[in-house]
Amino acid sequence: MRISHRVVLRGGALLGTAAGFAAPAAAETLTVNLTLPRISVAEYHKPYVAIWVQKAGGPAKTLAVWYDVNKRNNGGAKWLRDVRLWWRASGRSLTMPADGVSGATRAPGPQSATFTTPLPAGAYTLFVEAAREAGGSEVVRVPFTVGGNGAVRASAAGKAELGAVALTVRK
Repeated sequence: MRISHRVVLRGGALLGTAAGFAAPAAAETLTVNLTLPRISVAEYHKPYVAIWVQKAGGPAKTLAVWYDVNKRNNGGAKWLRDVRLWWRASGRSLTMPADGVSGATRAPGPQSATFTTPLPAGAYTLFVEAAREAGGSEVVRVPFTVGGNGAVRASAAGKAELGAVALTVRK
């Protein structure tokens, strides 16, 4: 099953002037395609997944967090700290659910998400982290550079909790 959503993030302050850039750039469209592998275990739980982008030396900009948004009293949020790298990078400072960022967990298989956000020219890393209750966790890093006129494509692959991760960036 392929689920796609479009999120428009406003206010480029996190990646704009707050990160030491002269001015916010025009918005780019980032399309992230990833695979959540089917794992054969007795007790399978859908993974919590965080997707964020970070410019070298700059702050993290959370694009999406897929977690159990349907638990009573936002109870799923207490497990977000298990998505450890994202939690340390920016998760602990967010109040969840966050408009335009929070989403439900996804079933195994290919997934796609599209985001529109300003990215000034430079080197970035896309991070995709997955963590499963009674399972493992894994982070896939996809380095990419913004600054030319054409589309940017980059990819990497996980080994256990994540499969292939592909990124396309367009103006």
